[in-house]
Amino acid sequence: MRPSILRRLLRRVASTAALALVAATLSTVGAAPPAAAAGGLQQVTGFGTNPGNLQMYEYAPAGLPANAPLVIALHGCTQTANDHYTNSGWPKYADLWGFAVVFPQTTSANNPLSCFGWFDPAEDSRGKGEAASIVQMVEHAKQSHGSDARRVYVTGLSAGGGMTADLLAAYPDVFAGGSVASGLPAQCATSQAAASGCQTGPQKLTPAQWGDKVRGSYPGYSGPWPRVAIWQGTSDYTVYPANATALRDQWTDVWGIGQTPSSTDTLPGNTTRSIYNDASGKPAVETYSVSGMGHGLAVSPGSGTDQCGTTAAYFLNAICSTYYTGVFWGLDQGTPGGGQLPAPSGLQVAGVTANSVSLSWNAVPHAASYAVHRNGTKVASPTATTYTDTGLTAGTAYRYTVAAIDGSGTPGTTSPQVTATTTGSTSGQCFTATNYAHVTAGRAHTTGGYVYANGSNENMGLYNVFVTHTLKESPAGYFVIADSGCAT
Repeated sequence: MRPSILRRLLRRVASTAALALVAATLSTVGAAPPAAAAGGLQQVTGFGTNPGNLQMYEYAPAGLPANAPLVIALHGCTQTANDHYTNSGWPKYADLWGFAVVFPQTTSANNPLSCFGWFDPAEDSRGKGEAASIVQMVEHAKQSHGSDARRVYVTGLSAGGGMTADLLAAYPDVFAGGSVASGLPAQCATSQAAASGCQTGPQKLTPAQWGDKVRGSYPGYSGPWPRVAIWQGTSDYTVYPANATALRDQWTDVWGIGQTPSSTDTLPGNTTRSIYNDASGKPAVETYSVSGMGHGLAVSPGSGTDQCGTTAAYFLNAICSTYYTGVFWGLDQGTPGGGQLPAPSGLQVAGVTANSVSLSWNAVPHAASYAVHRNGTKVASPTATTYTDTGLTAGTAYRYTVAAIDGSGTPGTTSPQVTATTTGSTSGQCFTATNYAHVTAGRAHTTGGYVYANGSNENMGLYNVFVTHTLKESPAGYFVIADSGCAT
């Protein structure tokens, strides 16, 4: 055995105890490598020098045309390439939309829990270790399938999500987009000792400091940045939701856009989507917060276009994240009947009363109906291009967006947001709710993972569903913390 290989193995064995912290709630039994499925997942050998000692598996639909997209999908700790292939839903959309998928695999030979080394500079840096092996897989697949080098994307779950963020930072010239599911911001940890702290609560850095970690991963890079989707369950106690906030701060800063969403809407599975547009009005970063979901990849078994996957350990029934990620990347474009309907234009407030708001917008060709969202929650599905929202509170601001729905029930792009304030006044009224609910209701806002009351800007603590405060509104639109009592 070569001395370099021996040193590598000894280092892996010695770190077993530390790695147990990295995946504390995951199974401690490593799974065996998958066998290639007949006509499905196939192992590929000889894809390069493979400095990270990974295995390459791929799925490519029959008759795949040249210049098709390419997706790289990374599994989580204790999982295999076959687990991700079987449960994530990516093969369904590879067939439907026409692209190849590479499933890299690490094993217990690299890591006792089969985790990708998102916390190890020797594995996740440009030109090194596992990151370099994955890019070699990309190059091999591009040559084998004639894939479009401008449309290569990477997605990952948990440790695979952490590695995804690192790959996007280290190789923005390779990946046009990424999707981080229950993962970590790029370069959150650079040692195993720091990895556990990242999982439960990443460093409290400014967006610019998080962005610097990306810019420092490939110094001097001046090309376009990847478009990034961020998926997170609000009840994830393995990789805490604060990581999604840090990821949002990191990539919006890299894009040079603010941390206030351009629009927010509600999707199936109690999922809130926040969209952050670039200077041209195109989504650059999207966050998907799945209420009540724990640690895992969101799937939604079924035969619908927007349904996918199989429930299993760390594949959780909520929403087909793979579908929405693919649409965000534009993988559905150019297919028969594919592609999102455009956003309704001309959304405006047609009138308000003390308890109602009337809206109108321009028709979208081929729309079967429309989804109206108030403060991120779907409230109606009218077939007309007008809607009156009733039962509202006097003197209260409400935020609205509208999306067109096609004949299959698939929602299109969400319109820009409009705000309507009902007549009357609620000055002196008190509201007791979680920090998350206060933000959703428009009484507070977030910055850097913390919540601040609108008006007074008082710090209310972390942005989550566990911290509860009472806010008093006085005057209208100005809120103060009133936990000790709220006399009106």
